[in-house]
Amino acid sequence: MTDTRPLDPPSPFIERWASKLSGELVEPRRALDVAMGRGRHAVVLAATGFRVFGVDINPDAVRDAVGHATSRGLIVRGWCADLTVSPLPSSHFELVVVTRYLQRDLCAALAETLKPGGILLYETFTEAQRTRGRGPTSPDHLLRPGELPALFGELDALFYEEETDPADDALARLAARRRWSPS
Repeated sequence: MTDTRPLDPPSPFIERWASKLSGELVEPRRALDVAMGRGRHAVVLAATGFRVFGVDINPDAVRDAVGHATSRGLIVRGWCADLTVSPLPSSHFELVVVTRYLQRDLCAALAETLKPGGILLYETFTEAQRTRGRGPTSPDHLLRPGELPALFGELDALFYEEETDPADDALARLAARRRWSPS
């Protein structure tokens, strides 16, 4: 049974970029939502015209995400997997989205699963989140200042920022493009 609680609001960063990219990226516009949870971003991607695939290690989350999309007349193809043991396909997606999740040893695979010219949208917590009194506190789940673009050095950064307003969550945001392969 699908969890019928409303989805958390999507990230404005992801909404803006998904809308912008839906008209720029070439068909088939496949998008991968990594650690998709209950599907708040998978639904946004599907609503903006992407062919959406979502992966999460939690089978209940995958079921809920697919159910939330279906209830809106959208399609999200979800699968349950641990990406440390189930590799992503190479050069397959035009867009990869990751939010509020950090697994440093997965970064190379995320870059590699992008097609040449494909875009990565990544938003997650920085060490400054510890001062907020909520959210993750382990250094395994928090980025050091300037770390996110360095984790994806083989991609060309289109946009990068770190949130510094103490009233908000401390987040780093990156939009980056995989370079075109030489002919």
